[in-house]
Amino acid sequence: MALSEIRSAIDELDREIVALIARRQSWVVKAGELKRGEDHDAVRAPARVEGVVAHVRQLAADAGASPEVVEATYRAMISGFIALELSVHAETAADQAHES
Repeated sequence: MALSEIRSAIDELDREIVALIARRQSWVVKAGELKRGEDHDAVRAPARVEGVVAHVRQLAADAGASPEVVEATYRAMISGFIALELSVHAETAADQAHES
């Protein structure tokens, strides 16, 4: 197999991964909207983060992927989603304040 074929396969996987991230993002936005009125700790949810990380490490091990790589990837992704959810949470709170 040529390097170009390998890169093409990786590019296709990247398209699939990005589509899955977009699906996950839509759920994160919904969660941010539902958490209106709660403090930022409800959005950050450190216990939930650690639970997700433990879960995906096990999924990685079961799938033959590196648990360390999967954990690092998920921690980066979760960090980005927390920032997004905090912005949605803040926008939702601001919208409610204007409606009152």
